[in-house]
Amino acid sequence: MNTADLLLPTPWWPTILLAVVLLADIIMSIRPMKFIQDCLDGVGFPRDWWWALLVIKSLAVVGFVAGLWIPGVAISATIGVITYFCCAAYAHIRAKFFGQAFWLNCLGMLALSVIVFIVLL
Repeated sequence: MNTADLLLPTPWWPTILLAVVLLADIIMSIRPMKFIQDCLDGVGFPRDWWWALLVIKSLAVVGFVAGLWIPGVAISATIGVITYFCCAAYAHIRAKFFGQAFWLNCLGMLALSVIVFIVLL
């Protein structure tokens, strides 16, 4: 086994699972459902910047798919997603916005991302 093969996701399915979950999040966020609007408003994220979240998540999905063939990209995308959800958790804590969006959506996605990262190591 060469060194590059060590940087490809093995097993591959956790990477794809996280990509599919993020893709579903993107689809729900194109025309944000009420719970997404409430979450973003609740943490004080400016509506003029909501599009940036779609771009970030889309780049992560592309990274996960590309990472199946390009060494190191999937783990880098996973680190980026973990960072994204750490920032989201910080925004919730700072705004004292601790509803279901924080406990289930934000921390749930953070936990899933960390689990995928651990599996990829």
